Amino acid sequence: MKWTSLNELREKYLAFFESKGHLRLPSYPLVPINDKSLLLINSGMAPMKKFFTGEEQPPRRRVTTCQKCIRTPDLERVGHTARHGTFFEMLGNFSFGDYFKNEAIPWAWEFLTKTLEIPGELLWPSVYEEDDEAFELWNKVIGVPAERITKLGKADNFWEHGTGPCGPCSEIYFDRGIKYGCGSPDCRPGCDCDRFMEIWNNVFSQFNNDGKGNYTELAQKNIDTGMGLERLACVMQGVDNMFEVDTVRKILDTVCEIAGKTYGADKQHDISIRVCTDHIKSSMFMIADGVIPSNEGRGYVLRRIIRRACRHGKLLGIDHPFLTDLCVVAIGENKGAYPELAEKQEYILKVISMEEERFDATIDAGLSILSGLIENAKNAGVTTISGEDAFKLYDTFGFPLDLTREILEENNLSLDEETFKTLMSAQRERARAARGNVSGWDNATKNLLSELPATSFRGYDSYRADEAKVLAIIVEDEDGARSVSEISEGDCTIVLHKTVFYGEGGGQVGDTGSLYGNDIMVTVRDTKKTDGVYLHLCTIVEGTVRVGDKVRARVNDGRRDAIARNHSAAHLLQAALRAVLGTHVEQAGSLVDDEKCRFDFTHFAALTPEELANVEILVNAHIIAGLPITMVEMPIEEAKKLGAMALFGEKYGDTVRVVRMGNFSTELCGGTHIDNTARIGLFKIVSESSVAAGVRRIEACTGLGVLHLLDKKDRLLADTAEALKAQNVADIAKRAAQLQDELKAMHRELDALNAKLAGSKKDELLGNTVAVGCVKLATARFDGMAQDVARSLADEVKASCPDTVAVIATVNGNDVKFLAVAGKDAVAAGAHAGKLVGAVAAVTGGKGGGRPDNAMAGGREADKVEAALATAAETLGAQLK
Repeated sequence: MKWTSLNELREKYLAFFESKGHLRLPSYPLVPINDKSLLLINSGMAPMKKFFTGEEQPPRRRVTTCQKCIRTPDLERVGHTARHGTFFEMLGNFSFGDYFKNEAIPWAWEFLTKTLEIPGELLWPSVYEEDDEAFELWNKVIGVPAERITKLGKADNFWEHGTGPCGPCSEIYFDRGIKYGCGSPDCRPGCDCDRFMEIWNNVFSQFNNDGKGNYTELAQKNIDTGMGLERLACVMQGVDNMFEVDTVRKILDTVCEIAGKTYGADKQHDISIRVCTDHIKSSMFMIADGVIPSNEGRGYVLRRIIRRACRHGKLLGIDHPFLTDLCVVAIGENKGAYPELAEKQEYILKVISMEEERFDATIDAGLSILSGLIENAKNAGVTTISGEDAFKLYDTFGFPLDLTREILEENNLSLDEETFKTLMSAQRERARAARGNVSGWDNATKNLLSELPATSFRGYDSYRADEAKVLAIIVEDEDGARSVSEISEGDCTIVLHKTVFYGEGGGQVGDTGSLYGNDIMVTVRDTKKTDGVYLHLCTIVEGTVRVGDKVRARVNDGRRDAIARNHSAAHLLQAALRAVLGTHVEQAGSLVDDEKCRFDFTHFAALTPEELANVEILVNAHIIAGLPITMVEMPIEEAKKLGAMALFGEKYGDTVRVVRMGNFSTELCGGTHIDNTARIGLFKIVSESSVAAGVRRIEACTGLGVLHLLDKKDRLLADTAEALKAQNVADIAKRAAQLQDELKAMHRELDALNAKLAGSKKDELLGNTVAVGCVKLATARFDGMAQDVARSLADEVKASCPDTVAVIATVNGNDVKFLAVAGKDAVAAGAHAGKLVGAVAAVTGGKGGGRPDNAMAGGREADKVEAALATAAETLGAQLK
């Protein structure tokens, strides 16, 4: 058995199964594609579910992968043991109705004993207790002695998940040796000790479970193999856990180097070292696959992981941002198998850096508050922290609940999570109510469409279609959606067997237009599609439409052309953004209609004016160049060779539509486009803004939209010229400068008058001076005095009377303000204007504060101003040294 690196093991496994006729697929993204049942991919077979169920056709009946996986149910345990981790890679070989046990078991044995040269006597198979077929294969075909084949029950060796396909398992265990065992003579696979490590699991999907305990044989039997790459590396490298594996150990050693710690020297430090080691891998892979930190869903998982790593860095004594340095090492160890890490390195590092900085800005305040809560609880003999306090930490300081929980557990305290969940639920309901009802077709409505064939879309080449047959008419009322055979008035949804109307999708809005025929006129207000069926949202204008009628369909061609211009411009915009900002830019969303092009993209900072200008120039340069736009269907592998950009997370079939604009832009796209970039006319960016952390948005217009924008700006300039009393638009800047000069002159004159007025009030103020210890205190109330006059008066006293403290109250109707100043000698004696004015204002129901030498506050009750000023002497006296 030869020491083998993790990266070499991955390649050996995939190459072995390629030699057995398997198609090697790259790892699917961590973000599930068209699967809302998972936040993140957590197993090798998770992306293959629809192949196993028959919902989708696999690219080949034999497939092998090494799948990136994230599991976070035990996030709080990661670090506390060397067994737990959030990121791992799962090796898998899959058969979709092709080979079965007769091949799967011998191949597993061949790979382990021949390719990796693991001694056969160290491998112990297990089988389901009723699976005699698997037992016979291990015993008679492979030659494993019967006493080394363990039969286990349904809980251990039978895979099922509710109803549907299921079957027995056969696992292979590696014997780590007696020193890891429990000492029992009956020690074997299934024992709770650490001697036998499961390294291979073959799931034989051969039954269908009806949910009532009845199992029937499947016509198509499948193989689902899972083997943890890190666990296999532990065996081949002779180490105890995944943190000792070569590629992971390199990251761990870097944590120790940054922190100045030695792994194994301190139990608590080891926990934090393992947390940072594991979490940086999860973070970089999630970000590379399009996840960004947020407060919901998988974005919240990422935020929790990054912030937990930040906190454990602080526990190690690391007092500066360090995660990006750690990430560079992690990328270096993994980029060979996952080149996207190197391609997106700048973006990954920026996202991690921004999140680390954001957490650093709040963690100290949050930790301080939490420490106070812990101290108060212990002093009061309380063992539970309230849900309200935990929610405030989350809502105000961005403290993830698990971080609060973890710190409380370290202090032997618990948390009222039910109250926290109630408050979170209320917050989500408020947000949902603010968004309004954005639901689309419900399941009942979709069921009406389930028997309809897919609509034939003819709209790429034409705006008109004749002889379009009406397949269904659906109306909605208070009882829900229902199908009708005819309709003569009101709104409805019409399904045709063919259409030229584009159904909303891919960020492009649906078409509008009309359907007409003999004595029939129908307005199409919008078009949507679901499961290949196009839904025409209509209003009956004239006549009666019946199921079976044949109608003529006509798209609003002017609107369609405007949409196509904006859609083509969006492709040019993405290419320009990648050219100017970098290849980390990926589409995060879009909306193209007849008025605008809106494009969301991954980027870590606001674009500078120079970057925006360069993007705009680049797009317009390729418009002026008159690049031909071609739209061709081709196999997806051929499209990838062309470098076609795909929408992240989108599921594509074997054949895709490729839209090319010269050599500048190549994308997979099912939308409608013009045939030459010159027809876009002109492109103008209207705005650039933030959508979420790490996601920016550009809105732009094209063609006649630019003309409308210029008209709007011309009107604004004309209105501005009129308001400024400029002779014409060209004189606006000159007139604005003149007005600025006039305002400055007026301000100077006003300042002089204020100073003169303040000077006249100075004697009145100082006339109320009393001695308080070694300083003087002057107080006064001035009704109707403007704030700038009061400010000038206060500044004059502070500058000319260094041993004096002054408190001025101004009353203008119901508006009460207090100003306090202290000369430098008074400050040296202990006077604090901020604390003094706050105490004085409080008497009137107000509050405020400021610096020791200068402060202000607001009051509420004017009739208490004199009483408030009367308290100033006592408050000041208490401050003096």
